Amino acid sequence: MKITDAADFIKSCDNAFILTHRSPDGDTLGSAFALCRIMRALGKKAQVLYDGQLYDKFEYLKENLPDLEFEPRCIIAVDIADSKLIPAQYQNYSESVDLCLDHHGSNTGYAKRTYVDEKSAAAGEIIYELAELLGIIDSDIAKALYTAIATDTGCFKFSNTTPKTHRIAAKLMEYDFDFSAVNRAMFESFTRERIKLEQLLLSSLEYFADGRGVCMLISKEMMELSGASDDDIEGLAAIPRSIKGVYVGITMREKDDGYKLSVRTNPLVNACSICAEVGGGGHPAAAGGFISGSLKHAKETIIAISEKYISQVN
Repeated sequence: MKITDAADFIKSCDNAFILTHRSPDGDTLGSAFALCRIMRALGKKAQVLYDGQLYDKFEYLKENLPDLEFEPRCIIAVDIADSKLIPAQYQNYSESVDLCLDHHGSNTGYAKRTYVDEKSAAAGEIIYELAELLGIIDSDIAKALYTAIATDTGCFKFSNTTPKTHRIAAKLMEYDFDFSAVNRAMFESFTRERIKLEQLLLSSLEYFADGRGVCMLISKEMMELSGASDDDIEGLAAIPRSIKGVYVGITMREKDDGYKLSVRTNPLVNACSICAEVGGGGHPAAAGGFISGSLKHAKETIIAISEKYISQVN
């Protein structure tokens, strides 16, 4: 599917539910709300569906965008590589997604129509291209898209950042919104609970592969002791990779039936390949997955896989 085909489909689509992925981040939310605004500007009904309650720092994305009630005739998924990543309360739409807009090379092709550009640093870049094709962009759309792109590039620090990324960001910054306030909210503003959780998290650091790999754990007990929310967890997975000499950083989060994995790697190791071995996926530098069972089993499994890929680095 070409980007022009995606634009044509959006022009023909009405009464649209726009899906975001589980544990929504800035890219899926910013992209979805931008697309929602674009569709409403086209005179269509559109509504963003997200997992749970919108975190406080993302509340501005829905300003002046009242909820609408309607029966959906079109389902669009944004930044969702696999139907399994659709939130549980919206799984009834998993087999009826009409269009998926994504930048994950690991996309499973579950939708009836799929546009994937794995060279895009964020889904926000794809929505920006659609906005240009459709001739619809304003300050609110620009702010949402800047949020999407800035968060998925770590404020333009991650290796997925390209010259195209910077060009798009520069164009978005020409619109009337405070991009510095977005950056502060996303990257420099933390709750006391988040700082407490980070203290506990650092105490769990465990090195492997002669110090070229690091694993850390976010347990239920840590969440209770710190009083942290899911919102406070965002960005913590980048900590292990920031340690000098580390190729693979693994963050394990305890769930009821196993452990959610967030894997971050430096350029010589592919995070997506590691997570693919446990049924996950993502990007070369950032991917995720899930391992059922005990902590011992999950840790031994992901460390063994990681060591295999680290050993291939000269």
